Parts: sequence; structure tokens; C-alpha cells
Amino acid sequence: MQQSDAFWNVTAPAGEKGQSLKGDLTCDVAIVGGGFTGLRAALMLAEARTDVALFEAGDIANGASGRSGGQVNPMLPVSKPDDLRAAVGPKYFEALAEAALRSADDLFELVERYQIRCEARQKGWLRADHCEAARKVSQENAKLWNKLGATFEFVGRDDVTRMTGARGYGSGTVNTRGGAVQPLALTRGLDRVAQAAGAKVFSHAPVRKLSREGRQWILAVNGHRVAARTVIIATNGYADDLVPGLKRTLLPLTSIQIATEPLDADRLEPLCPAGHTISDTRRLIMYCRREPGGQFIYGGMGYRTPTGGVGGWSWLLKDAPRIFPSLKGVKWAYRWGGTVALTPDRVPHLLEPEPGLICGLGYNGRGVAMSLVMGREMARRALGAAIEELPFPLAPMKPYAFREPQVLGAGLAMRYWRILDQREARRG
Repeated sequence: MQQSDAFWNVTAPAGEKGQSLKGDLTCDVAIVGGGFTGLRAALMLAEARTDVALFEAGDIANGASGRSGGQVNPMLPVSKPDDLRAAVGPKYFEALAEAALRSADDLFELVERYQIRCEARQKGWLRADHCEAARKVSQENAKLWNKLGATFEFVGRDDVTRMTGARGYGSGTVNTRGGAVQPLALTRGLDRVAQAAGAKVFSHAPVRKLSREGRQWILAVNGHRVAARTVIIATNGYADDLVPGLKRTLLPLTSIQIATEPLDADRLEPLCPAGHTISDTRRLIMYCRREPGGQFIYGGMGYRTPTGGVGGWSWLLKDAPRIFPSLKGVKWAYRWGGTVALTPDRVPHLLEPEPGLICGLGYNGRGVAMSLVMGREMARRALGAAIEELPFPLAPMKPYAFREPQVLGAGLAMRYWRILDQREARRG
């Protein structure tokens, strides 16, 4: 297996040549972060003829946007509508529910409009139930979401097996709006169209300091001074101390994935034959997809080790062939991981610590679709939209409770969750 070699790097088209910041700069809006969120905001602002400059510390899509599972899941990870209503209040509930339910459609329409080559396919998302209790909860909640415009359908054991090739799942729910993209290709495509619209995109341009001078924000970038009236922070789970306290509002978790080389026909045939993306209801969820080139990608939760490495690979390698019998004995050629950012209420957060400083983050594992929604809405805010016109309320700059123990104890927690999942699955 190729250590830390993301499969997406092999199959994505080449990206645009990044610009280099060679002197001081003044712009209307400066964006920090070159992933889905920042590039979607840059595109919208550039098309509105706003002078916008984006700064990415590494290569474009260096963070989660280029490391994600690429699943386009059009739902927030809140169990039922009442949970969302409690999180954002009745004033924002309908707007955010609609934005989330439409998020996948919006993504695929964006890809079509700009002809972004990212292997986009909207074949549906199947969430498999690992036990009877999970089935009851999933179906009850899906019925509630369907009343608001979701498109969940219910399938039984035989259908789950036929649609996935998986074993051990007695039922599932299918969201017909779901799908998949090649995430690195999508990010590079957004970079291309944003630059074509007039956005200035700088890679290898870390923002070291952010300060206020009068009505302007000043960013220190590679020894140069960038002045902007508005700053958008689009770093999600990779937030640092640039905005004091911002990273502490999130719980960073690690998502890991493995991928095969192209499989032979006998192995490949039973795996997601209609192109559905798959996840399940376990605490230690799995997610997977079949690629157009015949490869198979399998992902789940990992954790950070005390030495700064990533753990969880051994479980992933055991779990995949246990669930998918046709994967027994296959060679896993790639493995990689990224950071998922959780919020306490499992809803993306829009924050404005100071006037003209707009932060959007916390996609809770649903970032492929919802990050584009957040980028669009932060751009609208920078263009003058009132908060009341957006689907996100302003969230407080509040630390995530017990953040450090949860980060440090993720490996132990995973072992405990695994035991609970296995007990529930055995009971059926």
C-alpha cells in the first residue's frame, strides 16, 4: 500500500498554475482557504465584479476538499427536523432545511453550468441500517424529512445486497438526489472558473497575521501586506490561530480511506452496480463508492496518534472484506486521510467575530455539498446581504465543550463504539 498517496491525485486533471504574490496588494475581499468553500465564494464574488483575492497556504485543495470521500450527500447529519429547528430556531429552520436538501442538486447544476470535469454522477446515496433499531429510527426520520421535500426511499435486505454487494444489512434508505464527484478534480475546476471570472488565486501563500487598521483588514502574506475591506475565512477543520478562538469552536476528527487498483470483472460486478454511494448507520460508519475506472474506495473513521500520525488503518482493512465479500484478498493500493470538523449542534456555523470578518465552517462530514452552500452564502454576505437573508444564523464564538479530551481520546472511543456496533449488529 502506498502510504498517504491519495487516489484522487492519480485521476484528477492537472490544476491551474497558481499565482505568486510578489508585492503588496489591495482588494475588496480577501479569502483565506483554497478549497470548496473559498473557491465557491471567490467565483461568486468575481462574477459580481468584486476585486477578490484568495490565499491558500499550500496547493489548491490541500485540505479536506482534496482528501474527502467525494460523496455528495444532500442532508445535514441531524437526525430529524425538530433537531435542526432546535439548533437554528424557527426563523432559519425552513431556509436552512431547503438549502441542505437542495445542496446536491445545486452542486451538480454548478458542475454542468461550468462544464467542470470531475466524474460527477447523481446516482443516489444508500444508507444501510446495521440493526433493527437503526432501521426504525432511519425510516421514522426519513418520513419526516420527506414531508419537507427530501426524496428518501426504503429498501429491504435483498435490495441492499443487490444494490451494494454488502452483507449484514437488513434494510436501508436511498436518497435519490445523492451522488459522487472526484473531489480534487472539482476543486481544481472551481479554481479554473474562478480565475477565468477574474479572481486572483494565490497558492503557497499562508496568511500569517490578520489585523484591523481603520476600516481595512491587513493580512500578512509571504512578507507582503494585503489590504481588504472584508475577509472570508474558509479553512474549516484546518482553522488555526489566525482568528483567535475560531479553531476551538470545532472538534477535529480524522477521516481515512483506502482504494484498490482496477478490479477484475468478477470482483467488481457485485459492488454498487448502479453507481450508488454507500454509508451505514454504525457509530464507526463506513462509506464507499465504485469508481468509473473500476477501482473501489472504502472509508471510515481514523484518529490521531500521540506522535502525530494517523491510526485506524488495520480496522479499515479488516472491515472492508468483512462487509464486501468480493473484496477478500484484494490489494489496497492507496491510503490517505483528512480532517472532518464537527460542531456541537451538527450544523454548519457562520460567524462574524468582527464587522467585515466572515467565517464559515463545520460541515460535520457533509462538506462536499454544504461547503459550496456556505461559500455562496458568505459571498452574498460580503456583497451586502443582511444576515436575515441567509439560511445560516450567526453562531457564537463558543468553545467546543471538552474538545481536547475528545481529540486525545478518539482512539479509545473508537474501540468502545466498535464493541457497541458489533453487539447491535449481532442482535439484528
